[in-house]
Amino acid sequence: MSDAGLFDRLFGAGAHQVRVDGQFVHGEAQLAGRQLAVIGTWNSAAIDGDLALAVAGAVLAVVGADAASGTAPRPIVFIADTSGQQLSRHEELLGINGTFAHLARCVDLARRHGHPLLTLVHGEAVSGGFLAFGLLADRVCALADAQVRVMDLRAMARVTKIDFERLQALAAASPVFAPGAANYWRMGAVDELWAARDDWAHCLTAALSAAASASAQDGRAALGETRGGRSLAAPIAALVDDA
Repeated sequence: MSDAGLFDRLFGAGAHQVRVDGQFVHGEAQLAGRQLAVIGTWNSAAIDGDLALAVAGAVLAVVGADAASGTAPRPIVFIADTSGQQLSRHEELLGINGTFAHLARCVDLARRHGHPLLTLVHGEAVSGGFLAFGLLADRVCALADAQVRVMDLRAMARVTKIDFERLQALAAASPVFAPGAANYWRMGAVDELWAARDDWAHCLTAALSAAASASAQDGRAALGETRGGRSLAAPIAALVDDA
């Protein structure tokens, strides 16, 4: 849903000052009497170094402004719509891995300064473009028709040398191989799915409350076990902890 009407549904018309500059989303919004910062990507952005630094800079600006003013840290809502990292030799030579690492550190810094972090996936959330900021939030929500994946099955077949048909069969049996927000919900990587008919402002208000009270412990493996998407991750992690 790369439609700026998304922000009206989330915050209410006239209750936000969110801009979309190319593929970069930034601005402020008000929800339930609370100020929010809104940062992210748009229109299935292939995130290059410049866009990663723009997102990181916006995060640092929010952290710095709130620290300087002495106000309570604002929640940050990440808007995720990315087809992954920009795949080019140019970006690799410029050190896109370093800019992505910088972005991840900025997100972690915001958390350490008390900013509740929430991601909404409204289009695509693919590979490193999603991992560098969206998947790091305290709570990850997605529209039910969003496409969340690490790699397209055809690309996975080329990389792994496993037949495409075999990967299709595996995807049908296990969400680990399958794209789609519903499969990532089953694995615990997505906390909530929002249907088109839902009141998204109400959903966002409740999700922000959950993000603000989120435990510092990563519970995604246990959540994935409960939902039947990852049957072994949590038990094996527990065995390692006890070893």
